[in-house]
Amino acid sequence: MSVLKTQTDSVAETDLELAMRVGIAWRELRRGAVAGNARDVVYGVGGSAIEPGQMDALDLLVTVPSCRMSEIAEYLHIDPSTATRAVQRLIKDNLAEHVEHEGDGRVVNIAITERGRRIHGEVAERRRNILLRVLSDFSEDERQQFTELFERFTASIDTAVTETIRKRRRH
Repeated sequence: MSVLKTQTDSVAETDLELAMRVGIAWRELRRGAVAGNARDVVYGVGGSAIEPGQMDALDLLVTVPSCRMSEIAEYLHIDPSTATRAVQRLIKDNLAEHVEHEGDGRVVNIAITERGRRIHGEVAERRRNILLRVLSDFSEDERQQFTELFERFTASIDTAVTETIRKRRRH
């Protein structure tokens, strides 16, 4: 009788434990008891509250006079139809508006409104203050290391997901 080996059989036990710990921490960031409260603290509650996805789009819109829907989709790493729905919500909430493209009246661009700029500024300040408070628990060297490792972690997730999608498509 032969025993089938899985990919995890060749992974060191300590690596499996570390992967599990990172997975739990990741889940807690997304769903833990504090996560809902953190969202409320950063993105607001009540009439001026926005969704995290809206803030992501506003992060782009505050940096440009206007942009095309395809640029928003690319920036947010979403498909164009999802970007269209997201922009419709921004427009409905008076955070963004349609504007004519300079030089080509057939092209419609998206621009941030004054309300969008104000709300973005408020949320960005709350986000910055929370992150500065969190990082204050670490030494200067730890903050530098954490930032570099977190950036690498994020890039590695993108790479791993892209590779997995490519493998699925081949099979």
